[in-house]
Amino acid sequence: MRDGMWGATRYTLRQLEYFIAAGDLGSITRASERLSISQPSISTAISHLEQELGVQLFVRHHAQGLSLTPAGHRILAEARHVIEQAEGLYAAASEVSEQVRGQISVGSMVTLAPMIMPELAHQFTSAHPATEIRQFTADQGQLLERLRRAEIDVAITYDLQIPEGILFSPLARLPPHVLVSETHPFAGRASVTLAELVAEPLILLDLPLSSEYFLGLFFVECLQPRIHLRSAHQDVVRTMVANGYGYTLANVRPRSDLALDGRRVVRVPVSGQHRPMVIGTATLANIRQSRLLETFEAHCRTCISDDYIPGMDPPAAE
Repeated sequence: MRDGMWGATRYTLRQLEYFIAAGDLGSITRASERLSISQPSISTAISHLEQELGVQLFVRHHAQGLSLTPAGHRILAEARHVIEQAEGLYAAASEVSEQVRGQISVGSMVTLAPMIMPELAHQFTSAHPATEIRQFTADQGQLLERLRRAEIDVAITYDLQIPEGILFSPLARLPPHVLVSETHPFAGRASVTLAELVAEPLILLDLPLSSEYFLGLFFVECLQPRIHLRSAHQDVVRTMVANGYGYTLANVRPRSDLALDGRRVVRVPVSGQHRPMVIGTATLANIRQSRLLETFEAHCRTCISDDYIPGMDPPAAE
């Protein structure tokens, strides 16, 4: 290490993070989506690093993304080490000062994030001003993969096919219910059975593992639903239902009963005993958790329960 190295350093940890994301994904566009940062910001950070370090980090392929140069591969490994050391400093400072501080990466299931994360994150950072939450939204498979690759610290998701090596801590149960339009014959019902639904057109929320859960409710009772339409977007499903195209099954309970076009949906309980989805936190097992992560999980346990879930209606009275 040359004398005065740190004093002469003209790059930032954030620039290194942008470089690492682009190197991992081989694309500025995908890095921008992961980090929720504009593409020009990432491009500028990479160009600055190349100028400051005096090396070319990437080969740019027109319309085909990026590939690391040999020098880029070496510097990527060093950049990871620098980021790990910086995070270690925050952790050490937190332990010594007893102040919770630092950045935590939180992934959230796409169907949960719009309701749960705004309130949950705001309350946490308000209680711990020296912290920052970096949020990611994805489906179940993507969240679990990001956990395995240590790209996120914790995921707020469902208990769907949790693999070995990931610890799931349950927080709240979400039983299934039916959504119909306000003009549907079932809208005024106190409950409806799955057997009554099979003749009706199903608008299926077609997300990995989630769709298997919903269809599994029927299969357990040896029933075959009539799938009319599929969509991976929850708002599309709700709008189709509100416009009378069919019904859907759901677990989340948004406080608003309006679809995006302003039409209303009606929630009807499903009669009988059915496996609920369980909201919880997922983390890598068998690793020492930082104080920041422990504090965030404790915050989740305080804020999310069967009696109260941020952004959702309370459970129906039994």
